[in-house]
Amino acid sequence: MRAPYPPDWSVARRELRALLTASDWMSDSIADAELALHELFVNAWKHAGTQAPHIIVALCPRTLRVSVCDDSPVLPELGAPADLFALSGRGLHLVRALTDRFGVDPVKAGKVTWFELDAAT
Repeated sequence: MRAPYPPDWSVARRELRALLTASDWMSDSIADAELALHELFVNAWKHAGTQAPHIIVALCPRTLRVSVCDDSPVLPELGAPADLFALSGRGLHLVRALTDRFGVDPVKAGKVTWFELDAAT
């Protein structure tokens, strides 16, 4: 059963911001990365039922890759955007709009949903 409130993601957000700031990323790109991370993190909790999603952040020269691991083997579907007044259903569309690439990879104990963002030059 899912906890009634999502787990705290503030440490991951602060560390992501610190890494990108130290690497001279533009503030708009940092904000996009934070929002995309938040969407994947909440999806892992809300839809996959993972109490504490694992986050992996890799910065290789000018490309950021953020992965969020959850316990569910069910792969998300990027269907039609949600109704304008729907309370959910836009998360992956938002991640797609904010990032350069995103995807999902099944793993032995669930899946890894990820995005990549290229640094603005």
